[in-house]
Amino acid sequence: MIIRRERPGDQAAIRAVTTAAFDRPVEADLVDQLRLDPGWVPALSFVATAATKVIGHVVATRGAVDGSPALGLGPLSVHPDHQRARVGSALVRTVIGAASALDESLIAVLGDPEYYFRFGFRLGEELGIAPPVAEWRPHFQVHALAAEVPSGTFTYAEPFNRL
Repeated sequence: MIIRRERPGDQAAIRAVTTAAFDRPVEADLVDQLRLDPGWVPALSFVATAATKVIGHVVATRGAVDGSPALGLGPLSVHPDHQRARVGSALVRTVIGAASALDESLIAVLGDPEYYFRFGFRLGEELGIAPPVAEWRPHFQVHALAAEVPSGTFTYAEPFNRL
């Protein structure tokens, strides 16, 4: 498996992997909309490949915590034939490392705490960061990439509001 940045010719393969991973097109549509949004950060969109075939994808896009720049992680997609083979873990570690290298302050994610805690994510409320929807608190997590992070309410890139 090789992890690399997304390339222009990867879009159809990313769409196929994302649709297969979630068994529906909603998240694939979101990735397509994010790509057109000002919050898209090309340096933070990665694919996992095996024998040159895209088998996974992760992206982090521009968000904010009460106006301070931050990142939102997701969607994270791994083709069902390659799930439980550490592809997702490799993608998450790669995007965290890349975001850190870009001097980002934090990455937020809405997901399973048992999965994301292993990468250094903690419940947002532990860091004084609230999700945009209060009911998300048990699944809203933040990975601090800087010694000091802003506090307040997190906002995802605009296409997330269309879900």
